[in-house]
Amino acid sequence: MIQIDALPAFSDNYIWLLQDATQRRCVVVDPGDAAPVLDWLDAHPDWRLSDILITHHHQDHVGGVERLKASTGAKVYGPADESIPGCDRAVRDGERVEALGLTFQVMAVPGHTLGHVAYYHEDPLNPLLFCGDTLFAAGCGRLFEGTAEQMHHSLGRLAALPETTAVYCAHEYTLSNLRFAQAVEPGNPAVAERFADVSALRERGAMSVPSRLAEEKATNPFLRVEEDAVRRKIDEREGVAERTAVEVFRALRGWKDRF
Repeated sequence: MIQIDALPAFSDNYIWLLQDATQRRCVVVDPGDAAPVLDWLDAHPDWRLSDILITHHHQDHVGGVERLKASTGAKVYGPADESIPGCDRAVRDGERVEALGLTFQVMAVPGHTLGHVAYYHEDPLNPLLFCGDTLFAAGCGRLFEGTAEQMHHSLGRLAALPETTAVYCAHEYTLSNLRFAQAVEPGNPAVAERFADVSALRERGAMSVPSRLAEEKATNPFLRVEEDAVRRKIDEREGVAERTAVEVFRALRGWKDRF
């Protein structure tokens, strides 16, 4: 039985900590800062950090890797098409990673960065997705390196996973993302309900993630570019036109960048 907790870092990052109590071993995903992980290990001296999974090269995701590797000897996995400090195994789309007895499928999801990957564990009861800065709760990452076409395709790959998939994104952006989702779909009751629920969570200092993929498909505008209500809103803003799904996505992402 794997337990998953979040170690907060910086102002809004989450370092995901996967724990196997039987083996007293753990794995972290995207440790942008070594300190929260080392503090946890100091508080659990009989545990060992065995593996580090990296989704992309941004400093707030890799800044703690080398210190953790030097302190623990953990094996580092990272995307083959990006420069990841201390990387022991460069992974590509379709490859598999074994950690804590779990098998993770590597999925190439370019857009936020060109080499971005996600790690998906297929399980009939509790599928898991660690998606870095590609898919957020109610949002998606900015296009720092990739194109709208790439990100739209990447999100489509993730949206095709089972709806029960638990989505472990890397930032606490949900409330601001839902404010945008309300602007896009003011008549969507699922968005209104989720906004109320997340507002209550954040008011008491609780986390809003992980989410479930079914929830994302019902409330995340970037997964809803085929919906008539989303298309009509873009027509209101940009003028009526026959737009492809990618063009709707591009318009949404540009709007969100200025929102």
